[in-house]
Amino acid sequence: MNPFKFGTIVDGDYFTDRVEETALLKQKLDSENHIVLISPRRYGKSSLVQRVLADSDRPQIRLDMQYVVSVSDFASQLLKALFRIYPMERIRHSMTHFRIAPTVSVNAVTGALEVNFQPAANNVVLLEDAMALLEKVATADNRFIVVIDEFQEVVNIAKGFDKQLRSLMQRQHNLNYMLLGSQESMMEAIFEKKKSPFYHFGQVVRLGKIPYDDFLQFVTSRLPDGSTGVAEEILSFTGCHPYYTQQLASQVWEMLVYRKEEENVVQRSVDALATMHDLDYERLWQSMNRTDRFTLRQLAQAQQPLLNRSQATSTTYSSLLRLMKLGYVVKNEHYEIEDPFFFHWISENNK
Repeated sequence: MNPFKFGTIVDGDYFTDRVEETALLKQKLDSENHIVLISPRRYGKSSLVQRVLADSDRPQIRLDMQYVVSVSDFASQLLKALFRIYPMERIRHSMTHFRIAPTVSVNAVTGALEVNFQPAANNVVLLEDAMALLEKVATADNRFIVVIDEFQEVVNIAKGFDKQLRSLMQRQHNLNYMLLGSQESMMEAIFEKKKSPFYHFGQVVRLGKIPYDDFLQFVTSRLPDGSTGVAEEILSFTGCHPYYTQQLASQVWEMLVYRKEEENVVQRSVDALATMHDLDYERLWQSMNRTDRFTLRQLAQAQQPLLNRSQATSTTYSSLLRLMKLGYVVKNEHYEIEDPFFFHWISENNK
């Protein structure tokens, strides 16, 4: 069975390292403090949170702000998540304070509860009632953990939504919020700028790449015959990116085990995966403006675009910010293309 896993939550024996981060998150959840977890996409935030929550028997609610389209939708999704924990009959008496009663129905296909409010309902009232219900259900002996993923989207849902949500959260007790985000600049603005409603709301934890030595041991131990040389080639290409390391190692393992290939196995695996996504990369490239293409080409040629004088610094900087917001570029010690296979594709097509 392939010992590498990617594309879904990584757990069990597939999960590696994050020892310090796991201990820190568990410690914070045992206090009355909240957690703000920031990292680029595909660095393993969801897997880390899943691992931490798996060891807790406390009630857990999880929302993804990417799929929230309005304030009323946020209130509806919060109630749906609560109904997954408690049958509606059990908390019906706690909903008597609702000024606008929700419509609750059962989806005939999935069997899941659907929660909706009338279109003209007052958003302020809806949010206050939903958050108040959460506060009523949570107790000192039954403390809730509420995970909100892609939290930076809070500023895009409705004007003033972030202020209202923060005001309600600060009045609540017996809850720990875990607020996750992948757009680093937006998350920093939300939690580290003094004028932001969420300024210093919780403990900020930044999730970086897995340390090289730990990842090397993990990959080597799972490859046939424990090939350190092959593992080093894999990490050299991926730069220790958690998701892409697992993806490339999985492909290499299949070539070694199923196809019995040994020559240039890492490079051939890279070529195979880049070819597999060729159409996606082509569409992505065509959707970009010329400035962003130029910036990516500079990065693919290992040149820092801010130091390149063929473009105005302000233009290049704006391009980098745009590409970072879209998740195509990340900044660690320096700016780099997030997807090493896209990096490879750009390099090969711009020789």
